[in-house]
Amino acid sequence: MSRVLEVESLEGGYGSVQILYGIDMHVEEGEFVTIIGPNGCGKSTLIKTIFGIATHYGGNVSYRGENVSGWRTDQLVNHGIAYVPQVDNVFPSLSVEENLQMGGNSLANNILNERIERSLDMFPDLRSREHDLAASLSGGERQMLAISRALISDPSLLLLDEPTAALSPLYQEQIIGRIDSLRENGITILIVEQNARLSLSRSDRGYIMSNGKIVHSGDAQKILTDPEIGEYFLGSTEH
Repeated sequence: MSRVLEVESLEGGYGSVQILYGIDMHVEEGEFVTIIGPNGCGKSTLIKTIFGIATHYGGNVSYRGENVSGWRTDQLVNHGIAYVPQVDNVFPSLSVEENLQMGGNSLANNILNERIERSLDMFPDLRSREHDLAASLSGGERQMLAISRALISDPSLLLLDEPTAALSPLYQEQIIGRIDSLRENGITILIVEQNARLSLSRSDRGYIMSNGKIVHSGDAQKILTDPEIGEYFLGSTEH
């Protein structure tokens, strides 16, 4: 496997407030990798620093061997990285179709239409809602729309911040399952997720964060079954 993303000694935060301290991590081609940890530990800041939203203080972010530290978000999108934020990830006053069009408003019409069709094939629940306002969608459908819109840029690496937050257990299962299936289309996944068990069950590897640092990493199934990790980060090792 080739390395899609490599983070070395990454320091980041917001303005003068440092949140991340010396983060080292990587994602290989075709992997599903989950970042877990308690609230406020820096998970979302990590993914935002990688994507150029939070402040990059130091260290390197490399994408397919190229140093992209401090790049603008539009540059990262043009190179094949897409990001789905946890909140404010759709335009409620626009239709589903219009939201998807906004994901590729610089594309030629024929290419945009092809990518919209492909996104709707990946998330068929949205096809019957194509002309409905995003405001009328359920929380799970909105999340599907946010991911679909990110796919319009034809990414090879998808970064997701808490995609199952505030969703019903049924929709949580659906969303994580759909995200996992994107790998069949050649998309590598890096996800920050509060529902650690659900996401790790689909993952190849996991990283555990605490106080702005990576404190453990390894095979996702081993993390799930490690009693010490379960006690502190998964609530319990009992199902």
